Amino acid sequence: MPYIDVHGVHTYYETEGEGEPLLLLHGGAAPIDFWGPQRPAFAAAYRLYLPERRAHGRTPDIDGPITYEVMADDTVAFMEAMEIKNAHIVGWSDGGNIGMLMAVRRPDLVRTLVSIGGNYHFEGMPEEMRAVAANLTPETFMPALVDLYGQLSPDGAGHFGVVLKKVTAMWVSGPTLTPADLAGIAAPTLVMVGDADMPTLEHTIALYRAIPSAQLCVVPGASHTVAMNKPELVNRIILDFLASPARSGEEHE
Repeated sequence: MPYIDVHGVHTYYETEGEGEPLLLLHGGAAPIDFWGPQRPAFAAAYRLYLPERRAHGRTPDIDGPITYEVMADDTVAFMEAMEIKNAHIVGWSDGGNIGMLMAVRRPDLVRTLVSIGGNYHFEGMPEEMRAVAANLTPETFMPALVDLYGQLSPDGAGHFGVVLKKVTAMWVSGPTLTPADLAGIAAPTLVMVGDADMPTLEHTIALYRAIPSAQLCVVPGASHTVAMNKPELVNRIILDFLASPARSGEEHE
């Protein structure tokens, strides 16, 4: 199984395809397996890299908190260790947030950015949703994700409660990017969201408007798992965007 030690993390990753590098950044508490509907289509055009972040999937947890900034640093370290000079970044949920942080802090590494269901600030999530997140336990969290963690994690099923506390603390306090931060993103960016997604539509529109070279895609009849709800549509839109990033270079009102 492919592992690489970066930034103090014994990081599991998978690769496939040929062409320009494309990083797929998974969601919070989810392994890379959730990219299954995207991998064949994307690997036909790009060299895919799918790292699993600390305490996710097959990558073990390490001491210390989990924050968006720490995981962005982990991803930067992964790219440097793999000798990836820059890449297209496609992130879902937490992965999209990490992609935004990378585009702000390390613009040299980000060719294009796709954020699927991402939020640039924790207040972009409804207050009632944040209240629920703050009180989640392994017994009240999504059973499918709890089961997957138990099957995949080298730390064992019993460690999930520790990871959940770290992740939920992150969800209710981060990210904390500002519109001014987003205004500095130079990479052509696609902001994608389901019309019944977790971030509010108002927050998503603010995210789109703050990034000078952004495009907005609201997928109808789709939830936070939009890439799984409507994979053919989502794949087609993302691949079209990645193939024609120059079209996103015009600033919008």
